[in-house]
Amino acid sequence: MMGDADKTGALTRRRRATLQSMNGISAAVCKSSMPADSNRDGVLRKRDHSLETTRCKSKTEKKRRRNDISERLSCHKTQESLLSSASGYSNYRGILNWCVVMLVLSNARLFLENLLRYGVLVDPIQVVSLFLKDPYSWPAACLIIVCNVFILVALYTERQLSMGSFSERVGFVVHCINMAVMLTFPAAVVLLVPSITPVGGAFVLGNYTILFLKLSSYRDVNMWCRELSTVKAKKLARSLSCPSEQHFNRSDSQVCYPGNLTIRDMYYFVFAPTLCYELNFPRSPKIRMSFLLRRLFEMLFFIQMLIGLTQQWMIPIIQSSMKPLEDMDLSRMTERLLRLAVPNHLLWLMFFYWFFHSSLNFSAELLRFGDRQFYNDWWNSETVTYFWQNWNIPVHKWCLRHFYKRLLRRGFSKIVSQSAVFFLSAFFHEYLVSIPLRMFRLWAFMGMMAQLPLAWFVGRFLGGNYGNAAVWISIIIGQPFAVLMYVHDYYVLHYRQEAD
Repeated sequence: MMGDADKTGALTRRRRATLQSMNGISAAVCKSSMPADSNRDGVLRKRDHSLETTRCKSKTEKKRRRNDISERLSCHKTQESLLSSASGYSNYRGILNWCVVMLVLSNARLFLENLLRYGVLVDPIQVVSLFLKDPYSWPAACLIIVCNVFILVALYTERQLSMGSFSERVGFVVHCINMAVMLTFPAAVVLLVPSITPVGGAFVLGNYTILFLKLSSYRDVNMWCRELSTVKAKKLARSLSCPSEQHFNRSDSQVCYPGNLTIRDMYYFVFAPTLCYELNFPRSPKIRMSFLLRRLFEMLFFIQMLIGLTQQWMIPIIQSSMKPLEDMDLSRMTERLLRLAVPNHLLWLMFFYWFFHSSLNFSAELLRFGDRQFYNDWWNSETVTYFWQNWNIPVHKWCLRHFYKRLLRRGFSKIVSQSAVFFLSAFFHEYLVSIPLRMFRLWAFMGMMAQLPLAWFVGRFLGGNYGNAAVWISIIIGQPFAVLMYVHDYYVLHYRQEAD
């Protein structure tokens, strides 16, 4: 029995060992078969992906073939022509370039024709004679120096008003006398002193007109400061017209009234490219020398171009226009007017860029004056009113701030106020033309006042591109018409009398 039990136990142990070895082998076989299965799955996925790609390509190819067939069968669809307004197309850059090329070529032909007919007429020495008749007599320069008297009188009056030495009524009377003399004194000198040339007289009166507008703004702003100081019973921190501190450089100290009544502050405003006074002007952080030199180069270049084109192109046309004007030959007068329109308009555009962009930016950069908006997009004007509001921003700001809004506050209607603004502008246009020429024909005054019915007509009946075309036509045709009228009258008044 004991022997049988031992045999049975040995068999049992052998069976267990055999089962364990078989389980180990099967586990090893399973472990070795797992990478093979994963590789097989990867191959299957790649094959499926390639099959899907092939199917997509075949579908795309079939779709392209169907589209090709449909395009062969039908090549039309509902659409507007590009030049139709309903198409919404607006990229006319190529046409604009073509217009510029044609403009350059046509003017080059005219310039070549002018050279062949008249030769070279540019004479730099003759330019000096436009400002001086006698090299030892400089009355225009003396008048520019005298304008400092009016500046100092205005400053002295404001100081007395700030200290209470002058009442508001006395200060108002002194300012009125000062500004009235400022307009009449140089005009009388220009009219009575024969050595002042028309160009020199226009330059002097232009400077006095600018100073008149500046000092009137200076007087108004200081008066507003006194009114607010009496209401608040404390000093006014700058600025009245631009109270937001984000416009100012933090490194610049802020001026309070009456601390602004200094020689330095006054003359900064006199030379600044603006007509509207503030206690604290926005300032740029530094002077950019590269920007300053570019503007200086443009100033020198365009002033030479203006002088050269005037001598070479405009003067011969004006001289040849005298005979048709004397004979009142309407067809010849119209032809001369159209001939004069092109060079006159080109010179006007050059003058605009030279003065409002190059010169004003040069002075602004030199003085670190921050507000450089001297003009807006007047070339897109669809109304005459928009043109006058945007082509000369300094004058527009002055008229709006010191004249138009003041009339509205006193109860005048908008139409009356706008008419008054045009009347004031017409007065100064005539003042700057008739007095230097020493004759009063009111062509400039009537030309400015004619803008009122023209503005009403364009705003009422025209608009969009038609309104813009009307504005351009008024600029191109109106200016040379006034030039011809003044030149004809000046020629008849002076040269014909000398000939007789």
